[in-house]
Amino acid sequence: MSSDLTRERSDAVGADVVERRARLFFALTALAVLAGVVVQVAVSATAPHNLFDSGLKQALNVFAFFTVWSNVLVGVTCALLAVDPHRSSPLFRLARLIGVVAITVTFLVFHVVLSSLLDLDTWAQVANQLLHTVVPVLAVVGWWTFGPRGLTSPREVRLTMLYPLVYVAFPAIRGPFAHDFYPYPFADVKALGYLRVSINAVWISLLFLAVAAGAHAIDVRRTPRPDVSRG
Repeated sequence: MSSDLTRERSDAVGADVVERRARLFFALTALAVLAGVVVQVAVSATAPHNLFDSGLKQALNVFAFFTVWSNVLVGVTCALLAVDPHRSSPLFRLARLIGVVAITVTFLVFHVVLSSLLDLDTWAQVANQLLHTVVPVLAVVGWWTFGPRGLTSPREVRLTMLYPLVYVAFPAIRGPFAHDFYPYPFADVKALGYLRVSINAVWISLLFLAVAAGAHAIDVRRTPRPDVSRG
């Protein structure tokens, strides 16, 4: 009996330590997102005006980018986890999975396709590294290490496909009212037409589905199983 009590107390202490570390890591991730977005907004607001006639409009245009959408979603979900690492509502489950998948896609696409195309200096480079490298790495490491586990299901995996569809529709609809600004070539309906952009959206959704399915498989594998030996 005493050995069982000792083991239970040890498990409780260990769980408490892990929870504190998880809260700290989630808070750090959320702060990295905040820093990256704030720096990017400031850089855009003070850059030479091209399409937009004011620094404010240029700053707000930052929120047209998929990278920023993904970072903000990760930041919000991690901030919520820093407050309560045991959140598990249906909406949060979906937001958490989409955030992890979206930031993973952001990291992969940027470093495989886009990084060599940019030549940034000083604060622009700081924002770039935070949004495209630091936050994705923190987000994935945090999810892998602290979870929370057991929040994914085939339903959430399928629903992640809605996120890229909504995103691609956003610049396609907004572009004509924003001086024909399209943040990415794959969403440029003026150059490609609506049909080709729609096809691009489907391909991106399939990429999301594949990454989400992989995340679900990992989550299932890493979710602790009940100890049936204790009765």
